[in-house]
Amino acid sequence: MPYRTNAELPESVKHVLPSHAQDMYRDAFNHAWDEYADPAKRRNNASQEETARRVAWGAVKKLYEKEGERWVKKKF
Repeated sequence: MPYRTNAELPESVKHVLPSHAQDMYRDAFNHAWDEYADPAKRRNNASQEETARRVAWGAVKKLYEKEGERWVKKKF
């Protein structure tokens, strides 16, 4: 289920990611939701939602890293 706003994101995302990272997660999730609607495009019989979540977290991890319980922007 695509998310229209960050307020609709799962609690496990909203409570640990800063606002910009939430935007990234939401955008990546929504794009992956559409991209992987066809089960043939997914790996290991993963559900559409599981695939979209993995893509979304992958996008976040490119610019953010976990410090304790929070995610912070990586220093390059």
